[in-house]
This record gives sequence, C-alpha cells and structure tokens, in this order.
Amino acid sequence: MHKSETLHTVLLCISAAALAGALAFLYHKTQAIDLRQQNEMLGFLRELKDLDSRWDLDVVREKSEFAIDLGAPDRATAVVKALNNLSAAVKVAPSAALGAALPELSAALTQKASLVDQFKAENGRARAAVRDILKGSTELSAPAAATKPRPAALEAALATLQASSPLYYWLAQDSERTGLESADAALSGSPENLREAAVRLSGAVQTLLKARSAEQAIYTKLMLLTSGPQLNTLTLAFDQELEAELAEKERYRVYLIAYAGALLVLLAYFGGNLKAANLDLERRVQLRTRELSEALQHLKNSEAQLIQSEKMSSLGQMIAGVAHEINTPLAYVKNSLGAVAAKLPTLGETLGNCEKLLALLKAGNDADGLSRQFGIVSAQLAQLKQHDDLAELSGLVNDGLYGTGQMAEIVGNLKDFSRLDRSKVTSFNLNDGINSTLLLAKHLLKTVTVDKHFGQIAPIVCSPSQINQVFLNLITNAAQAMGERPGTITLTTRNDGDGVTVDVADTGGGIAPDVLPKIFDPFFSTKEIGKGTGLGLSISYKIVQQHGGRLEVKSTVAKGTCFTVWLPLQPPADAALTA
Repeated sequence: MHKSETLHTVLLCISAAALAGALAFLYHKTQAIDLRQQNEMLGFLRELKDLDSRWDLDVVREKSEFAIDLGAPDRATAVVKALNNLSAAVKVAPSAALGAALPELSAALTQKASLVDQFKAENGRARAAVRDILKGSTELSAPAAATKPRPAALEAALATLQASSPLYYWLAQDSERTGLESADAALSGSPENLREAAVRLSGAVQTLLKARSAEQAIYTKLMLLTSGPQLNTLTLAFDQELEAELAEKERYRVYLIAYAGALLVLLAYFGGNLKAANLDLERRVQLRTRELSEALQHLKNSEAQLIQSEKMSSLGQMIAGVAHEINTPLAYVKNSLGAVAAKLPTLGETLGNCEKLLALLKAGNDADGLSRQFGIVSAQLAQLKQHDDLAELSGLVNDGLYGTGQMAEIVGNLKDFSRLDRSKVTSFNLNDGINSTLLLAKHLLKTVTVDKHFGQIAPIVCSPSQINQVFLNLITNAAQAMGERPGTITLTTRNDGDGVTVDVADTGGGIAPDVLPKIFDPFFSTKEIGKGTGLGLSISYKIVQQHGGRLEVKSTVAKGTCFTVWLPLQPPADAALTA
C-alpha cells in the first residue's frame, strides 16, 4: 500500500511538472515582441529607399539642368552608413528576410553609387563641351574673327554647331550627332588665321560626342538597376515576416487560453482554492492580449505606410514621364533663345553703323567718311538680307512660343490629373480623366497603340485624384503586360444604368486561370521579384469599392486581358472619399 501511494505521488508530481512545463512553454511563446529594433530596421530601409530615390532625382536634374551646375551631394556615404546600421541591427535581432537579401542589396547600391559618380563626371564633360562649342563658334562667326571672308561651308558649320550642340546634349538623337560630325569635318577647311580656333572647337565637338555617348550608356544602366524595387520587396518581406511572427504569437495565445482553461478545470476538479491563481492568470492573459493588440495596430500602420509608398511610387513614375515629355519643348525654347542671342550682336552692330551714317548725313561735310560709312551699312544690310536673319529670328521666336505652349499643355494635363486646385469630391467626366492619364503615361506607351472609343457619358460625383490613380494603374499594367512588343490598348466608356462603365483591354499575354482569382490580393504580383509591390490592383480595387463601384477582370491566355470599372453617378451616402 505504501509503495502504491509513493508511486501515485511520483506520478502526480511528474504530471504536475509536465502540466507546469507545458504552461511555461505556452507562456514563453506568447511573450510580446520588442518592436523597437524592428522599427529601427524599418527606418533604415526607408532611409535607403529615400536615398535611392534622391539618387534618381539627382541624375534626372543633372541630365535636364544645363545652365546651372547643381553640384548634387554625395549620397554614397549616407548609403554605406545606413547599410552598416541595418547590418548591425540584423545581428542584434536576426531576420531571415533581411539576412538573405542584404548582400545582394548592398552590391546593387554600391554599383549604383559607382554609376552615379561616372554619370556626373561624363555629364560635366558634356556640359563643359557644349559651352566651349557655343563660345568657340560664336567667336569664329564674329566679324572681327576673320581678316578675309570665311568660306560658306565654314559659316554653315558654325551655325550648325550653335544650333545642334544644345539639342544633342538634351536629346542625343542621331540627326543632331550627324550634323555635329559633318560640321566638325567642315572645320578642317578653315583659313590659316582661324585654324587654331577651329582645332580647339573641333576638340570640344569630339569631347561632346564621346561624353554624351558615355553618359547615355551609363544612364541606360542606371535605369535598368532594380535597387528601388528591391528595397520595396525587402520591406514587404520584412513586414510579412513580422506579421507571421505576430500571427504565431496570436495562435499560441489562443492555445494558452484554451490550455489555461483546461488546467483550471482540472485543478478545480482536484480541489483547492485556485481563485487567486486564476485571477493572476487572467491578468497575464489580458496583458498579453493588450500587447498583441498593440502589435497588430502597429502592423496595420505599417500596411498604411506601404500603401502610401505605392502611391508615391506611382507619383514617381508619373513625374519621370512628365520630365521626359517636357524636355522636348524645353529644348525648343532654350535652343531658340540661344540662337536669338547669337544674332543680336550682328543686328546691334548694323544699327550702330546706321546711326553713324545718319550722323554723317546730318553733318554733310565729310564726303569721304559718308561714302565709306554708306558702303559699310550697305554691306551689312545686304548680309542681313542674304542670310534672311529677320525671318530666322521670327522663326526662332515662334519655335520658343511653341515650346512654351507645349509645356503649358503638359502642366495643364498634370493639373487636371491631380485636381489639386479643386475640391476633393466633385463632378467629374471620366473621359477627361482618361485623356489626362494617357498624356502623363505617354512615355510608357511608345510601342503601344491606344484605341479610344469614348461615349457621351454623364459626369459622376467622385474623388478625381483617386479615380485617375485607378486609370493610371490599369493603363500601366496593360502597357507592361505587352512588354517590348507592339500591342494595342483599347479604352471604351459608356453609360450603364445608373452609372458609367470603363473598359481597359490589352493584347498582352493574358493571365493564367489559376492566378486570376488572386490578382486583387495585397502583395500578390505576377511580375519578377523586385519589379512590383503587388499593391497597385489591390489599391485600385479598394478605391472603386469605396466609390460604390465594381472592378472586374476577364482574361484569355495569349490573347489579352480586359479590366471593367463600373462607377455609380452618385457615391453611397456612407462612402469615405479622400483626395
């Protein structure tokens, strides 16, 4: 009997120890996560993303600002510091997503730093070469530069250099390069007294051709780098890793509650006053629940930041397109003003000689001076008439006015797209929104034919900036679905019951049936890793739902995809619409 009681006691102690061990294990699994380190790592990732974006902005500004040497700051040191801080933080709080991706990300950012430095150097050489060409050609074309008449071929070459060198700097087109090369070849026929200046001018032309070619090659490499998408993907992966860890904590919290309840029932069955222990356990469970709730709220805030990041990414693409489109009319204006400035000294000199002639006529007592001055004025007027300078100046002014008109149109389209000068919710015609979006996404549609079938649709009450964002996402996806090969995007609008329907159809590769149900899920993307966040269609779906509408999709593999947006004329009364 004594042995039986001893065995029973031992088994009871072992069971109690096992129960206590299981409880301790579950309690340990529900320990709150210290989010301070994770927030620091997210801060470093955001800092790297900001530096990467500023690098892109530096390159665009260096490429487009000719008259001003911007002296963009060296951001490589800040990038290295942020990477070191992130690596140190990963060692303190290990993360599988960050640990695996950091070497590749570091290599990509190091490569980008090197390419940016090379781009700045070649851009500086090209800018200096253009200035030397404009200065040298102006000096050679001045009347005081030659003691005898210059060959007509040299005059034409100098005019070509003045007109084509700024255009080649901005546009780098083959036509301007061919003109520069021809003008450079013509400089070899300069008279002996101009030969030294012509050699210097030829050297500047060669420097421009080489530097601009090297700069364009480096710029192409920069555009192909994926450090920005890599940072977005890495941030998303880190958030998903944190979300999975929080979900595990939540699951074990449920296990802990269930286990604690079962344990309490068991303890109550065996007797004893467990009220104090029960209260303490409930307090601990409530504390864990509150901590997990706070962590969940933090995760939702992170999701909101990611959505805002996607909006900023779309805005960045749109700004890049606007900058690209505005370069051409800007070249008209700058080239026209440069050519006009080059013509003004000649006109001023002619007017001065005319004034001298009038003064001699008025004096009337210097026949030799009057005859000589009359010859000078007659020659200069004949030269002006021969070169048709006034007509050329008129044409240059018209070109400048045309360029400013084009820029005004682009800015107007951007203003219509964003609707920054209007109320957040207003009456809006979807045809106007689609046209504004197409103009701002023009740089994405170079190989795409856009076929518009716009109906006489009624205006709807909506948030124009949000609806334009939906159109931008759908048109961008349609263009990317066709890749580099030519294709067609068909845009159709029509009245549909008490609303308006918009179809966005493309002739791309289509979407596989097993993938189609997932395309509106957050973070789901069919693009390659580093080339998409998976938030564009999710955000578009949410915007359309908030307006009380529907976003549907039909797709056939190898034939194309059609997204259909239906929006009511009036949004629901409880719709929370923002700009």
